[in-house]
Amino acid sequence: MKETDIIIIGAGPTGLFAVFEAGLLRLKCHLIDTLPQPGGQLTELYPKKPIFDIPGYPSVGAGELIDNLMEQIKQFQPEFTLSETAVTLEKQADDTFIVTTDKGTQVKGKAVAIAGGLGTFEPRKPEISNLADYEDKGVEYFVKNPERFAGKRVVIAGGGDSALDWSIYLSSIAQSVTLVHRRNEFRAALDSVEKVKELKAAGKINLITPCEVVGLKGEGKLSAVVLEKEGAQEELPTDYFIPLFGLTPKLGPIADWGLEIERNAIKVNNALDYQTNIEGVYAIGDVNTYPGKLKLILCGFHEATLMCQGVYNRLYPTKKYVLKYTTVAGVDGFDGSRKEAEKAVIQSIE
Repeated sequence: MKETDIIIIGAGPTGLFAVFEAGLLRLKCHLIDTLPQPGGQLTELYPKKPIFDIPGYPSVGAGELIDNLMEQIKQFQPEFTLSETAVTLEKQADDTFIVTTDKGTQVKGKAVAIAGGLGTFEPRKPEISNLADYEDKGVEYFVKNPERFAGKRVVIAGGGDSALDWSIYLSSIAQSVTLVHRRNEFRAALDSVEKVKELKAAGKINLITPCEVVGLKGEGKLSAVVLEKEGAQEELPTDYFIPLFGLTPKLGPIADWGLEIERNAIKVNNALDYQTNIEGVYAIGDVNTYPGKLKLILCGFHEATLMCQGVYNRLYPTKKYVLKYTTVAGVDGFDGSRKEAEKAVIQSIE
């Protein structure tokens, strides 16, 4: 059985950054993720998507952000169990925990941090009778590799951030981009809405509202979508149809762990350290909920930081530490040469 200080369920950006914050406190981490590689949604769903709300980065690719996080935590030598799903959580008599995966791997830890993002998820699909016939034949629910759309005719449906962001991005490489939304109003960031309007005026995006895609046509492969606007229908030739209506999240086995759940998210104490109703079990990132919750990567980083402080206080209640800035202490290699730096980061008093 593998042992660690913090078992982290989920290797997305929040879970990865938690490794860094735990490392500053000399706490070891073991991450478990269903996906075959670290990165969560950013790696699996849209590795090339630009992200605009990471401090210090006017724009950073989702995959690049994960690469940087992996480089940042390498010094703390985290362990990974990938392509396995955490299915059971057992609290032991000594207040430790054992997490068992669907493949029988067991990890023992002093604390558990659930950083599962949206959990298991699947795309919300439009109600089009023959939609399944064209899946992977012109119908795509995620943009994993934008280059495959270079020089192609693309129709995107949706009114949220993903629909607008990808319309903006693909407008520079696709032959044509048509954005279809059933309302005139959008649920995306105002900057994105303004950018789409600018690209429409410049002839780079064909914006059709209020309108819906109600049918698909093609022999063996998608060749056209059927649009319905104000009761009238027309065909629009296209190579790809990308409906971006969000994801349907499911907590999966975590929902059976005795945690307090509200609207498919885990309730936490946000006044202190994002602990759940089970002492020693925390939830950070998109998987949790509390008054005023914002589902942003930035917020997940903040929650991970306070969670690690909470774990340290729980494990070492008699110790007092003074947190020093890493610019003063440094975070060099996680080995014997780093002892002085560690002492500067945390000054422990028995």
